Amino acid sequence: MSAVGTVVPVHVPPQADAPERRRVLRPRYSLADRVFRSVVRTAGGAVLAIMLLVGFFLAYRASEALRAEGVSFLTTAAWEPDSRNFGVAAILLGTFLVAMVALVVAVPLATGTALYISEYAPRRIKRTLISLVDLMAAVPSVIYGLWGFYFLQYQTGFARWLATYVDWVPLFRVDGYDKNDPLASSTLFTSSTLMAGVVVGLMVTPIACSVMREVFSQAPPGEREGAYALGATRWGMIRAVVLPFGKGGMIGGTMLGLGRALGETIAVYMILASVFAVQPHILQNGGSSISATIAGKFGASSAFGLSALFAAGLALFLVTLVVNFAAASVVARSRSGADADA
Repeated sequence: MSAVGTVVPVHVPPQADAPERRRVLRPRYSLADRVFRSVVRTAGGAVLAIMLLVGFFLAYRASEALRAEGVSFLTTAAWEPDSRNFGVAAILLGTFLVAMVALVVAVPLATGTALYISEYAPRRIKRTLISLVDLMAAVPSVIYGLWGFYFLQYQTGFARWLATYVDWVPLFRVDGYDKNDPLASSTLFTSSTLMAGVVVGLMVTPIACSVMREVFSQAPPGEREGAYALGATRWGMIRAVVLPFGKGGMIGGTMLGLGRALGETIAVYMILASVFAVQPHILQNGGSSISATIAGKFGASSAFGLSALFAAGLALFLVTLVVNFAAASVVARSRSGADADA
């Protein structure tokens, strides 16, 4: 019988296991991807470079004043550069007080407005409300300053009430005010930190509101519907879903408003009467801020006075950087939707 077609088994000796080789996967970028990545990297690097150049420029122009004053630049309240007696103790405190008053005004208004537009407003007027909020952000700061100077600062009823009934709080104490005298002059309460802070707060509100509204509107629809299915009211759904989801946006909007409030110039300069002394009473006439001091003193300063103003600008620049970095770290730890289940 022919052996064609038969299979003869062949014994193959066992071999040692070959070592495993890790396969490296490299993405293949298209030309458009490479161009886009290069443009983004260049833009990001340019922003950092410009920020560093601004800091170096301020430090260079401020070096003469900083060498002359030394550490006392941070502790001196007076501003008399030509007499070698100047510092940022008073104007830095005034800057923070104006910004804090602005946030106290802006954050509740911005949060309430954002919640109303995203959750309560009828669809037919929602777009109109968004346009009005954006229009408020586009109004020049000098317009707010004129309104605050000619109208708001003479509305002293609320400030007088605080000075009368809440004067046990140091912030609301007014030197020279007798609460038992009904005819006490209202000029004690004009051109105050409170008035400047209220105006700046109204300027900050649209910016913070826009950020919060965008975040609130992106709350997951599934979680909204789940809250309603469990019997939650609209406010219960907002409290359980929208606000936790939008926490990062609320912090980001608040910090963005704080950065704007710290650097606001014209409105503060028009309303706040310059007083270069540590004055923590926000209801009392007079105060100061770094940006308003630079605007008011820049045109009439000597060469050394300009160096002192650059030193004040450097202090504001560093404070703003610290605030922004702190805000970025807080937002990074509380990203909107980070706690939401997929």
